[in-house]
Amino acid sequence: MKYGYARVSTDDQNPALQLAALKRADCEKVFRDDGLSGAIRNRPALLRCLKKLQRGDTLIVWKLDRLGRSLRDLISMLDDLKQRGVKFGRKPKLYGAHLN
Repeated sequence: MKYGYARVSTDDQNPALQLAALKRADCEKVFRDDGLSGAIRNRPALLRCLKKLQRGDTLIVWKLDRLGRSLRDLISMLDDLKQRGVKFGRKPKLYGAHLN
């Protein structure tokens, strides 16, 4: 199953580009955090998403910085996904999707 994760840092930011790109990537379920910095570890939607992922699933994000701000946390998270047999995607078409 394909899961998407979207995040905006402030309440006045609009996640529409992220959500549209994740829809085009055929994500069956999208988890979304609003108004939360990537530096915050306890992001409720991300935690639910990570808990839901199973071997063979794919997690897709619009841009890598939506998943986390710290390189150390990103490496740890991606390593954990790999060990669990979860694929990770950030396809170039997602990044430039709003230009089409």
